[in-house]
Amino acid sequence: MSSAPGARIRLEDIETKLRQIGGQANETVAAAKPAATTAAVVAGAAVIAAAFLLGRRRGRRRSTVVEIRRV
Repeated sequence: MSSAPGARIRLEDIETKLRQIGGQANETVAAAKPAATTAAVVAGAAVIAAAFLLGRRRGRRRSTVVEIRRV
């Protein structure tokens, strides 16, 4: 890589730097993937549980009680 202050930037310099940055990004993504997957599964389960419980509560509140009496 050219490091002189007045030197021209070559195409190889740009390609090398982009590969270096891309490699670091891929490493970061690979390291964070298991934690992100776990968080997504837990969040999904929480949303499903909340929807179930809220729907159950609403159903109990709106349900009609019918009493049948024999004479």
